[in-house]
Amino acid sequence: MAVRHFLSLKDFTPAELRFLITRAHELKATRREGTDYRPLQGKVLAMLFEKSSTRTRVSFEAAMSHFGGNAIFLSPRDTQLGRGEPIEDTARVLSRMVDAIMVRTYEHEKVERLAAYSSVPVINALTDRLHPCQLLADMQTFFEMRGEIKDKIVAWIGDGNNMCQSYINAMEQFEFHLRIASPENYRPNIDTERLKSLHRLSLTTDPREAADNADLVVTDVWASMGQETEQKERYESFRSFQVNEKLMRHAKPDALFMHCLPAHRGEEVTAEVLEGKQSVVWEEAGNRLHSQKALLEMLLT
Repeated sequence: MAVRHFLSLKDFTPAELRFLITRAHELKATRREGTDYRPLQGKVLAMLFEKSSTRTRVSFEAAMSHFGGNAIFLSPRDTQLGRGEPIEDTARVLSRMVDAIMVRTYEHEKVERLAAYSSVPVINALTDRLHPCQLLADMQTFFEMRGEIKDKIVAWIGDGNNMCQSYINAMEQFEFHLRIASPENYRPNIDTERLKSLHRLSLTTDPREAADNADLVVTDVWASMGQETEQKERYESFRSFQVNEKLMRHAKPDALFMHCLPAHRGEEVTAEVLEGKQSVVWEEAGNRLHSQKALLEMLLT
């Protein structure tokens, strides 16, 4: 049986993704009840980090610990990758020693090359193109809070970055309507032919138009890791794209607000929205643990 990887939401079928969401909810309840469930005893996850993280590292390490397995944290200083060893060689060596590889890096091509030469599952824990693990947690959170997301309206406000690209994939897999509000120069990179086929997607430069009657409003930082030198320029471009109480009033009264964190209060979102009654960012962050447990269980058992 061919090894399966999770580099994108599109690596799984819509039915498999919905199973993962259901399973994540079950595993969350199992943890809350104190049930001892260790399906990954003796399994080892290698975690390659070229980008720092709080939620990704802790959630994957905790998931392996809860499941009876082990996780090995590897920064560029801890591996020969930091000294120029080819990714292909690292993949072939690591996959003879561990049961799965999780990678958080910059170029998406690195994850693809790692998966091409690995004999164990490779999990994309963030690249400059996609962040599929976060979307599992976001979808789990919506399902728990509001039920079915099919045909609902999701408003993405801000940069057309890796999170935005992942929401486009989620739109295709979960069949919701996605409105993206971005400045012209920061729209997601979608080729013309693909854009024609995305009938549930609309692009605008007006955040109010995107948020109108939305069921879910999502944003992210204006300058992601590695874009610090662009921060001043980006701030000027995105100033009118802040998610604040005035913008949230354009969404449905029971609309949810999500952010993958860390958040910059007073920039992409106000403190009032982030800490407000519509915000589910803390539950969303916590669900990284449970959705990734479901993913690890599916890939390794």
